[in-house]
Amino acid sequence: MAGVAGGGGGGGGNDFQWCFSQVKGAIDEDVAEADIISTVEFNYSGDLLATGDKGGRVVIFQREQENKSRPHSRGEYNVYSTFQSHEPEFDYLKSLEIEEKINKIRWLPQQNAAHFLLSTNDKTIKLWKISERDKRAEGYNLKDEDGRLRDPFRITALRVPILKPMDLMVEASPRRIFANAHTYHINSISVNSDHETYLSADDLRINLWHLEITDRSFNIVDIKPANMEELTEVITASEFHPHHCNVFVYSSSKGTIRLCDMRSSALCDRHSKFFEEPEDPSSRSFFSEIISSISDVKFSHSGRYMMTRDYLSVKVWDLNMENRPVETYQVHEYLRSKLCSLYENDCIFDKFECCWNGSDSAIMTGSYNNFFRMFDRNTRRDITLEASRESSKPRAILKPRKVCTGGKRKKDEISVDSLDFNKKILHTAWHPTENIIAVAATNNLYIFQDKIN
Repeated sequence: MAGVAGGGGGGGGNDFQWCFSQVKGAIDEDVAEADIISTVEFNYSGDLLATGDKGGRVVIFQREQENKSRPHSRGEYNVYSTFQSHEPEFDYLKSLEIEEKINKIRWLPQQNAAHFLLSTNDKTIKLWKISERDKRAEGYNLKDEDGRLRDPFRITALRVPILKPMDLMVEASPRRIFANAHTYHINSISVNSDHETYLSADDLRINLWHLEITDRSFNIVDIKPANMEELTEVITASEFHPHHCNVFVYSSSKGTIRLCDMRSSALCDRHSKFFEEPEDPSSRSFFSEIISSISDVKFSHSGRYMMTRDYLSVKVWDLNMENRPVETYQVHEYLRSKLCSLYENDCIFDKFECCWNGSDSAIMTGSYNNFFRMFDRNTRRDITLEASRESSKPRAILKPRKVCTGGKRKKDEISVDSLDFNKKILHTAWHPTENIIAVAATNNLYIFQDKIN
């Protein structure tokens, strides 16, 4: 796969440029809270793209087939199905409102014509089946075409119902509801490579579920202390290994990652590996602990590496080396001097996600001002791009953006002081086999692709 740093990222035969493909969502300045996108996920083939929002809705986009008459469309994504996954609830015992916001969506590998996905809010996980219907049965014996029951005494002949074609209808139906297993807010779900089980993680516990069984789960990690006043860290993210069904990792608010093997014991309170980078005492500050908290952890497709995102950087770890990451990429180091104001406006607690490209050669993560960053692991080049309606003309090439940290500002640069911290890109996704990316910017979903010359 080609490098990320095209379009001004330097020479090289394998460079390509990113260009605008589509944008979904309203243009309004006043964004309704319910419309803010809270998760983005491609399915295993990349033909479907799901988004969840704070209003509890799931929108699935399907890639159109290549159109000979419109060669530039290159298979655009159009709305395939929209459904209400979660509703707001109220916990009467604890007097707590349970938000409908979709925290995570995870696709299951496709086994038949239907598609299945897991979606979760803070408390409840649901398994949804998305299927197509283009035929309907007609000619029932016991009811008329309008659905009314017929008088049994007037039925004189036996009819065989026949299937007639109808307009295509996409149905989303909840097949399983996994509830009442989490005391704290769910932050992660991850489908196992055995395709039979999955894990769900909240602030203090990780549970293992079977996809067919809704009334019980197994608690595999529990870091809750006997006395809650002794609580020093929480679980921030968790994921299963892509190939080994017995291995999973979870990250913590202290900047550490624990790798656990379910073969060693039923309760994985003792980790198999412990990944932590020693802190540089010279750079320690009041904010050190907050910015070292890991907001996302993702295994590479190969299963050899994992990537973690903290507030200022992305780190790539080799699973065979626990004492330090093999690669560290600064996402927005220029914000280090602004941590005080970011603490005051709560931005320092933003949870940025990260993702790999299909060949694990490049990584992507978000920043502020609707900027997102890409890093090429082979060339060590990086690029900053912007998800903006100003560059949303069809096939428009994305120009690299630069942030000026001091001194004289060049023409194309933007000053740190003029960054908009309300415009943040927390959720991104990369197509599993192609250079197509989906970037969630507040209530808009941007889709970019590499430019074909």
